Parts: sequence; C-alpha cells; structure tokens
Amino acid sequence: MTVPSPYLDKPSLRAAALARRAGLDPLGRAAASARAASHALAWLGPVEGEVVALFASIGTEIDTAPLAAGLRAGGARLALPVVADPKAPLVFRLWSAEVPLVEVPGPGRLVIPVPPEEAPVVVPDVLVVPLAAYDPSGHRLGYGGGYYDRTLAALRRARRVEALGYAFAVQELPCLPAEPHDERLDAVVTDAGIITVTAED
Repeated sequence: MTVPSPYLDKPSLRAAALARRAGLDPLGRAAASARAASHALAWLGPVEGEVVALFASIGTEIDTAPLAAGLRAGGARLALPVVADPKAPLVFRLWSAEVPLVEVPGPGRLVIPVPPEEAPVVVPDVLVVPLAAYDPSGHRLGYGGGYYDRTLAALRRARRVEALGYAFAVQELPCLPAEPHDERLDAVVTDAGIITVTAED
C-alpha cells in the first residue's frame, strides 16, 4: 500500500485515508469496531456519572454502537453533537436509550441522527471525536468543517475535557500538517490499540 506523503495538501490526505477506510469489508469493519470499543473502555476506566459525547456513525465511519453499549453498562450519560450554528461550536444533547433519534441536515449533504430538541443540553467530560485521518502525535484531520476544532477550543477554555479520537487503524498517516487552530487529541483509539498523546514542547 502506498503511504501518502505528509507534504500533500489536506484534501489529498483526507481522500487517501477515507479510501483506506472504505476498503474495509463489512465483517472486518464490525470486528474492528468491537475491538476498538474494548480498547476505549479500558482506557477510559470508570465512567459512572460522566457525560461522554459520542458521534452517530455515518457511512463507512467506525461503528460507535459497541462503545455506546459498554458506556451505558458502565453508568455513563451519553450525548450526541448537534450543529446549532455552522460557525459556532457544537452543542451536545443528552442521548437517552429509550428516546428515538431524529434526522436533521448536517454539513454539506449529510443527514445526521441527533437527540430531539427537548433533550437536555449537557457539557461533556469526554469527547469521542470522529475523524478522517490521524497521526501518532495526536493531530487529527476532520472532514473540513472545523466543527470539532472550534468545539474543543471552547470547551478547553472553560474546563478540562478529554478528547479521544476514534477510528480504524487504517486511517493512520505518518504525519499530518498542523495549523494554529488545530486542536490535538489526548489519545486515539482504534482496533489496533491506544495511542496516548504526549504534550508537545
């Protein structure tokens, strides 16, 4: 497999990582999602009473359902992100297991499942972050909208929050370009294990 050059532009790197992700077969994808959930639960430790913000998997994204089940079993309160304003940080609504999600327009042509409007807005203790690609230094390449960078910056100004990248191991690239506004992850969890990010000098 050709390794993309770290000197490529972000759209090219994103496309390369997403092609790898799309190439996973359905059975392998399901097994990898279950392994990643096990790694994430081990890294997080006791979660009773904590608010953990997940994302509802779309398309070829890693399946967050096994992780959600494990977190609920551990007593965590789950939330999902909602785009309130395309230029503002995400908000998070409490995700109760017994309440059906509703589909709303997301960025671009995406349709995103979210909790209903009457669900309480909460502030997460842990943010499980989707991504197109990541590198071992905790840099993340998203889908181009900047939502999670804005959200993490706002949350980190107010309090301590753990940001956990969640993806398949095939989405790792050797090095991603980092800009001043890019928010690093605290760890990345994949089907291959856990990458704990150390602080940069």
